[in-house]
Amino acid sequence: AQQAVAEFEAKYGSGGRTDFIRSHILKNFYALELMMAPYAVGHLKMSFFLEELGHRLDDNERVPFYLTNTLDTEELEQSRLPGLSALAEESRLAGAVKKQTPILLILGNPPYSGHSSNTGTWIRELIDGKMVEGELIGGYKQVDGEPLGEKNPKWLQDDYVKFLRFAQWKIEQAGRGVVGMITNHSYLDNPTFRGMRQSLMHTFDDIYILDLHGNSLKKETAPDGSPDKNVFDIRQGVAIAFFVKRGAKKKRDLPGQQTGAIIHHAERYGTRESKYDYLDDHDLGGTEWKQIIPRSPFYMFIPRDDAREAEYRRFPSVSDIFPVNSVGIVTARDRLTIRWSEQEAWDTVRTFSRMDEELARQAYELGKDARDWKVTMAQKDLHNSGPSREKLVPILYRPFDVRHTYYTGRSRGFLCMPRAEVMQHMLAGENLVLNTCRQIVSETWQHCLVTDGITESCCVSNKTREIGYAHPLYLYPTADRDDLFAQLEPTERQPNLNPNLIAALESVHCSEPSPEAIFHYIYAILHTPTYREKYAEFLRIDFPRIPFTSDRKLFAQLAWLGKRLTDLHLLTSPELDPPVCRFEGRGDAMVARTKTQGFYYAPDECRMYINKTHYFGPISPDVYEYLIGGYQVCDKWLKDRKDRPLELHDIRTYCQMVTAIGITLEIQQELDIFYNDTEKNLVTIPTE
Repeated sequence: AQQAVAEFEAKYGSGGRTDFIRSHILKNFYALELMMAPYAVGHLKMSFFLEELGHRLDDNERVPFYLTNTLDTEELEQSRLPGLSALAEESRLAGAVKKQTPILLILGNPPYSGHSSNTGTWIRELIDGKMVEGELIGGYKQVDGEPLGEKNPKWLQDDYVKFLRFAQWKIEQAGRGVVGMITNHSYLDNPTFRGMRQSLMHTFDDIYILDLHGNSLKKETAPDGSPDKNVFDIRQGVAIAFFVKRGAKKKRDLPGQQTGAIIHHAERYGTRESKYDYLDDHDLGGTEWKQIIPRSPFYMFIPRDDAREAEYRRFPSVSDIFPVNSVGIVTARDRLTIRWSEQEAWDTVRTFSRMDEELARQAYELGKDARDWKVTMAQKDLHNSGPSREKLVPILYRPFDVRHTYYTGRSRGFLCMPRAEVMQHMLAGENLVLNTCRQIVSETWQHCLVTDGITESCCVSNKTREIGYAHPLYLYPTADRDDLFAQLEPTERQPNLNPNLIAALESVHCSEPSPEAIFHYIYAILHTPTYREKYAEFLRIDFPRIPFTSDRKLFAQLAWLGKRLTDLHLLTSPELDPPVCRFEGRGDAMVARTKTQGFYYAPDECRMYINKTHYFGPISPDVYEYLIGGYQVCDKWLKDRKDRPLELHDIRTYCQMVTAIGITLEIQQELDIFYNDTEKNLVTIPTE
């Protein structure tokens, strides 16, 4: 309003200010607020502001500032009860603005809330793409005319996404206009938002994005390595965006792009103060924008290396190579379902299954039931399955951290989502499983790990968005769920490998490589530093893609290194005996909780102290800092055992793990020597 009055006076002088306020500001400027306190303060501030401009509101005038939930179109019913009639009228007026009044400019800083409480039918259908107010509205869950295909598109339920969708819909109603919002910047490159990005491109003619970064979840840093700070006191990165629609102007067709919207991108890293200074000194016209052309299938709103992306997309994805795959197991209640030993898991199952529902909830600190996990359903699943000790199984919980659970294979039971359609193949016989992520928030990619059994969804990382997927090497005949644990003959299993891949490799290698050799080759590629660095920006947004060499000898060399890595990470390699790491000290081997109690890494000594008298060593700094997915393994493994005494098998596992990481670093240097030759002679592999 202040800007509008200033522009009016600059053009026409101050003589008509009051008429302008009455005929324009009070009739065309609207505000919607959910909370009572800011609603009241907003009215007071506007009244004072107008009085400063020389306009006192008449008794029949009001600022169009409404107490309402922007994302809810249901209106309060009329009532004669004191106070409620006024609220009902407020609701009616707000509803008219939301549903009927043409709006040409929408500004806001909407809340960033992944656990949105705005779940009404109206806004849900706007996101999904259905009939709204008699119109067929395209949503955010389609891309290139097809369903999004996300198994868990929950990020589209964030409140800021819903506010953007509401604003887009209002501008579509009006036929022209501008949206300006400062929001979480995740929608710029997260694959889950590709339908949202395409939809915004379809609606608007120009989109201006100033990415202010500052994402502590990604541990973002400035390009020169200096700290990158957020403009707010939040962990999510932030972006300012302006979406412009010019009305009947014809869309511009750009090569390789489905719609004509032009994306203008700029970004700022650095301290909060430097970003504030930049924003004070620049406007839309004074910003150096870089034009980018988002392309199918992701339609990214960030700059990309198109040539390198085209090169990378020639490689087959691991999800195409291993057609049967799924997210890892989701327990919903780790505190109950994941135990340190088989005996502890069995004791928990027997005790929990016999307890009163509420007593069990309190005893195991389970909290309130969720939609897909309830105490009664978990107990029923245990009763229906026996309980039976045969259903106690090891599970890879975190890197090198194998624990135990009770597995029935039934969803919404003791385990919330056991992923039986995939995990049954890990239980039916010998197998190898590639665990990796579809997308990551980390700046660097190190998100893969092998196992030979079932896996928990956070075994590679527990960061937001870094959900682990399991890709088994072999498939066993589908068994009845009650027979998941039957040992089947190895001859009955089939490789979970794309037939086109096997045929292509056989044609260039003059013999069919074994399934294990293909698995080991893939594992080697994924551990190659050059590969990880070269394709870092693409590895962050989708499953890894694998270049396959047509050189038979090179393939065999990489497969051999991949086998060494596999055996090391399964802790079955003869190279681990004896381990280079030792456990030294006297007395109780209890893992301390804090540094003052003796838990810390001493780089000068190359020792990891677990208390004041015990330590593991030698552990070099590069081994100590080694990452698998979102975990600094040497630190994470011990932190998860704070206040627990280490037993003999724990000590042996840790010493082997440290040794395995040290040898892994050596193998990774070898892999770099071979990698460039890999891309010189590529195999073309159709995976459709």
